Amino acid sequence: MRTSRAATRRHLPTSPFKRPPAPVFEEFASGELVTHDKYGLGRVLKVEHQAVVIDFGPQKMRITEPYARLFKL
Repeated sequence: MRTSRAATRRHLPTSPFKRPPAPVFEEFASGELVTHDKYGLGRVLKVEHQAVVIDFGPQKMRITEPYARLFKL
């Protein structure tokens, strides 16, 4: 079975089809509670340009965009 390459194709300016929407990243603020599939419950300590620093109790992790498996509570 072949996988689709649509995500890797570039949009041509002469194409009659609409440009695919840009990915939307969730925005986080300091002090918010979040959950991560691997690390569990945590609190956002610092929001950087393309990353967030989160305190998960025994460890602090820096997670970069696209914030995979990270959700607000």
